[in-house]
Amino acid sequence: MKNPVQQSALDQTPGKKVSHALDTQVDYLAQSYRDRAGTYDLDVGRQGYHGPIIVSELAAAFQTAYLAKERAVITILDAGCGTGLVGRQLKRLGFQLIDGFDLFEEMAEKARQTRIYRDVRGDVDLNGPLSDYSNASYDITVCCGVFAQRHVRPGGLRELVRVTRPNGFIIASTRKSYAEATCFDGEVRRLQDAGVLIAAHCLGDARYYQGNAHYWVFQMPDKASAPTEERL
Repeated sequence: MKNPVQQSALDQTPGKKVSHALDTQVDYLAQSYRDRAGTYDLDVGRQGYHGPIIVSELAAAFQTAYLAKERAVITILDAGCGTGLVGRQLKRLGFQLIDGFDLFEEMAEKARQTRIYRDVRGDVDLNGPLSDYSNASYDITVCCGVFAQRHVRPGGLRELVRVTRPNGFIIASTRKSYAEATCFDGEVRRLQDAGVLIAAHCLGDARYYQGNAHYWVFQMPDKASAPTEERL
């Protein structure tokens, strides 16, 4: 069986349609997560998955520094929540109002079973519109691990921007190899030039899981300076 990195390389064979390549990797990952959902937390815990702790503690630090509301009433969206590893860390830090979604229903069901989340939805693809989520719904959006799998395009960041409130924050990890392969920083520059977000902070080449990652903190501009949809 090929690992996800090998599969991704094969999907970029000349002559393959991009959509077909994305579908192939999604199918592979879906089967992998179905097989691993029951043991996923134990597996990654043994191998030192630092991402959920770092993302959650960044969310806590920026909330304390910049958001006036008490932590218990801060609304958070955990994008690509998996089995709820980030949610557990957010709960430990005092956050209470957490929603989540994941591409894979089997992982989302594990997150529901933690009873940490208000709402968890499965079969939600960040490559498309997050139609179940309204504009400016969350004070903080966290995204740990989604921008590591190459089937997710950097353009998914735009939907995270849309659902995050003015002056709120997005905390996202990008696996180092993903950022280099997809020009994620180019999408960041484009959105920043459009006035959609502000790149407030980045922990570069930091501990993640089986390699390093970049951890980004984006702040949303206030409502007065936010661009219209057409400018996206």
